[in-house]
Amino acid sequence: MRATLTRAFYRRPTIEVARDLLGKILVHGETTGRIVEVEAYLGVGDLAAHSARGLTPRTRVIFGPPGCAYVYLIYGMYECLNVVSEPDGTPGCVLIRALEPFEGIETMRERRGRQHDLTGGPGKLTRALAITRAHNGQDLTRGSLRILDAPVPIEPILVTPRIGITQSADLPLRFLLR
Repeated sequence: MRATLTRAFYRRPTIEVARDLLGKILVHGETTGRIVEVEAYLGVGDLAAHSARGLTPRTRVIFGPPGCAYVYLIYGMYECLNVVSEPDGTPGCVLIRALEPFEGIETMRERRGRQHDLTGGPGKLTRALAITRAHNGQDLTRGSLRILDAPVPIEPILVTPRIGITQSADLPLRFLLR
């Protein structure tokens, strides 16, 4: 059985956490998937980060303890899962952009309306794994939503600018497995 990542894993610089999340296993209930794409959001100096304007009711989770889920709604229809990084009080988070489905694939298909691409985007993976804003602030080191350790991937890590943003869009903060 794989160990759940500890708070110490998340209490590090956001870019390190982002790169090291690749290959780890995201679990929610009976559904699991291998993390294959992430984006780092660096906090106050990163204009694309929700925390760029400082502490607000919406961003309080990002400023809180590392290893918690930050889940928000975009475009009025898609929920996105982020993992809080950095020490408590310092904002930073990692958007989980894509998974390689592992377990509970039939359940994922039912949730996604039998779509072929189950988890190839942040909104797709939250629907497939039934992750909602109700999970915002949840501690990922315990409970039904967590991330498990896995061997370091042997695939090369590709680094690109983040996608779907307009501010700080040129920063090479998107990491994915080939």
